[in-house]
Amino acid sequence: MKLVKAVIKPFKLDDVKEALVNLGVKGMTIYEVKGFGRQKGHFELYRGAEYEVDFVPKVVVEVVVTDDMEEQVVEKIMQTARTGKIGDGKIFIMDVSRCVRIRTGEIDERCL
Repeated sequence: MKLVKAVIKPFKLDDVKEALVNLGVKGMTIYEVKGFGRQKGHFELYRGAEYEVDFVPKVVVEVVVTDDMEEQVVEKIMQTARTGKIGDGKIFIMDVSRCVRIRTGEIDERCL
């Protein structure tokens, strides 16, 4: 099993969610974060004064999938989250050694 963690722009969340559900992903975890990469923030104007925004708002989408779905999920996220502009985000893929459904005790791929 793989944990696919994608850091994306917030306005792309609905598109990514819909694409993953259509692909057969049964669940996901979403949380809002702030951070920066190569862009190192940006400047904004508020009431005529310019100020620097060090941390850019992002959304993290986490899904655990079977090994055979990994490439499809990564490709679908890349297609739907891409704007072609700086700050589109990153995708991280990690091995998941075990999964246990708390309610039933189902393990590994049966708990997905």
